[in-house]
Amino acid sequence: MAKVKLDLKSLSEQDLKDKIAEEQLRLKKITFSHAITPIENPMSIRSLRREIARMKTELHKRELGF
Repeated sequence: MAKVKLDLKSLSEQDLKDKIAEEQLRLKKITFSHAITPIENPMSIRSLRREIARMKTELHKRELGF
């Protein structure tokens, strides 16, 4: 079950910020539900955290002008 990678370079800066906020909310919900009842695939938490980090890195590079 390979997940399709999101092309971060094609998103505008505002779209990137919106996507980060959306994914962070999703991570909070998944983490909370995992604390109550274990989810089927706990590795999805790690992959979601890493995807958020990739988006934040791209946003930071744009702010620096790279």
